Amino acid sequence: MREYVVACAFLSGIAVSCGGKNENKPGVGGPPAKGGPLPVEAMVVQPNRISESVEVTGTVLPFESTEIRPETSGRLVELAIREGATVRKGELLARLFDADLQAQLRKLQVQLQIAQKTEERQRELLRINGISQQDYDLSLLAVNNLNADIELTRVNIGRTEVRAPYAGRIGLRQVSPGAYVSPANVLATISQLDNLRLEFSIPEKYGYQVSPGLAVRFTVEGTTRIYTAQVSAKENRIEESTRNLVIRAVIRDADGYLVPGSFAKVRIILGQRDDAIMIPTEAVIPVARGKEVVVLRGGSVEFRGITTGMRDSARVQVVDGLTVGDTVVTTGLMFMRKDSKVKVTRLQ
Repeated sequence: MREYVVACAFLSGIAVSCGGKNENKPGVGGPPAKGGPLPVEAMVVQPNRISESVEVTGTVLPFESTEIRPETSGRLVELAIREGATVRKGELLARLFDADLQAQLRKLQVQLQIAQKTEERQRELLRINGISQQDYDLSLLAVNNLNADIELTRVNIGRTEVRAPYAGRIGLRQVSPGAYVSPANVLATISQLDNLRLEFSIPEKYGYQVSPGLAVRFTVEGTTRIYTAQVSAKENRIEESTRNLVIRAVIRDADGYLVPGSFAKVRIILGQRDDAIMIPTEAVIPVARGKEVVVLRGGSVEFRGITTGMRDSARVQVVDGLTVGDTVVTTGLMFMRKDSKVKVTRLQ
């Protein structure tokens, strides 16, 4: 109402300044002629096909990535890590000093040979009742204990060897031969780059719409190519600080431009609707408690509250408040008031 009075006063001032003759003719969306209807444009609501999508940011990750650390402390006597090289699963990468363990192993093996011969002799004696069953059991126990000690020593020797956990590419080396290292030291990193993954987060309201198998598209800096990935899993809880849900997807068409750690712009198509109601953005009137549109009914207007959804550059989706077949006024809204009389000059 206030805008209507201000507009009328402004136009009256122009008429007075031109000698009191009002030569302005009411145009589309302008003020109505005195006592006449307001000329407006309108559109008939029709169903539209839209794709519901969301755009987020993500990060390209290797399919697997591991920090290579020794299992025990010791001095590096062999370092076979070649920066940037591709290694096979189980390939030796480093070896720690193990001479003391090797000497202990040889000592135990000699003791085992003696214990085995003693056990064989006592077994023969037991057959002819030359010794008691208890004496024979003690000799057999000594053999078994030595076998266990040998196995334990071999395990400890194996812990001095650092081997590739899987086939992958080695990163930059962090130590040099001869260094004393412990499990706290990182020797290098290994990454599986044959396949890559994409990690991103989406608002919690979209979480139920994203499930394993859903295809997503993304781009990275340095190339205009659009890559595809398939959702493989999602986190089982929403992050409390951001209210987002973490999603991981497997990249199907990786190439040389995709490097782990790259920033990605991800677009997720959540679904398509064939019955969406879309109206021009300028037809929506913001009000204190929401949004309204002006609906034409038999030459008069009705202000109707609506609920909006997704939007594009020129249109906004109405999810509640309008039905197919309604006529929505798109111009002259600043001069509109309740029960205004209008004249449609153009109907879309």
